[in-house]
Amino acid sequence: MNILVCGGAGYIGSHMVKMLGGKGCNVVTFDNLSSGHADAVLSGALVQGCLSDTPALRNLFFQYQFDAVMHFASCIQVGESVHKPAIYYQNNVANTLNLLQVMVEFEVKNFIFSSTAATFGEPQYTPIDEKHPQLPINPYGRSKWLIEQVLPDYDHAYGMKSVCLRYFNAAGANPDGLLGERHEPETHLIPLVLQAASGRRKNITVFGADYDTPDGTCIRDYIHVEDLCEAHWLALQYLRNGGTSQNFNLGNGQGFSVSQVIDTAKAVTGKPIEVTYADRRAGDPARLVADSTAANAILGWKPYLTELSVIVQHAWTWELNTTRFD
Repeated sequence: MNILVCGGAGYIGSHMVKMLGGKGCNVVTFDNLSSGHADAVLSGALVQGCLSDTPALRNLFFQYQFDAVMHFASCIQVGESVHKPAIYYQNNVANTLNLLQVMVEFEVKNFIFSSTAATFGEPQYTPIDEKHPQLPINPYGRSKWLIEQVLPDYDHAYGMKSVCLRYFNAAGANPDGLLGERHEPETHLIPLVLQAASGRRKNITVFGADYDTPDGTCIRDYIHVEDLCEAHWLALQYLRNGGTSQNFNLGNGQGFSVSQVIDTAKAVTGKPIEVTYADRRAGDPARLVADSTAANAILGWKPYLTELSVIVQHAWTWELNTTRFD
């Protein structure tokens, strides 16, 4: 198969490119490298460009004759989206529509979309299944939700089949230590905690210790990046075998608190981690946990790297390797 991976130089995209290459696919990464890294593309060809560039996209589709497209390229910082919404609607919505239009022109019918639990907004119940109301509360979540609304129309009009995969908290790193999180700035809890353990950061700040949870800190569903990639691979097989368009929530189905993450990081690294406390952040729910029953039933997907200690260990191996990028 010829697979186009948009955003294949980023965190999850680069792991996907590596997996696709290992499975014998001809993979092409299209990335503007605004937040991704060329040296993270470990398989196939890397073409630098932006999804807003229609001629470049048309040339790419003409050259490679893709069987499917996986779309990871987006802006992902919730706080930034509130202060700079135009960037999010341009990149996450307008540029995605541009990609879809070129797919229509070249009759590429299989599309796998990187979505997010942020489309749900404040949870009305947990664990969150696909029937949960989608009421996003920030521009990031709305930008992903808007594309989810568009895709059924493309299916009806053009026969384009899609799978939207809503991640909860992507975490971890490739077990061989070659790939991991390299966000600038970093906003995810596990790498921030490990940076405090390695000395690259002075401390870790916990926002709110008075939630209605067993230890007072927020609970999140951490899903290993390798398990996310496996879900994409199964979604690709599903579409290639004639599956209908679907949306799936991806998570472990269990939650770990901020304090549990910190304690696990201390145990894995053997390092002291300085913790400071601050007030709650606006819009942070007490619990976010996924119900992934549908992905298991329809795709046959089940996460296997589910232990928090394993997720943290893989991320720690990556953290110890990051000095080579300094």
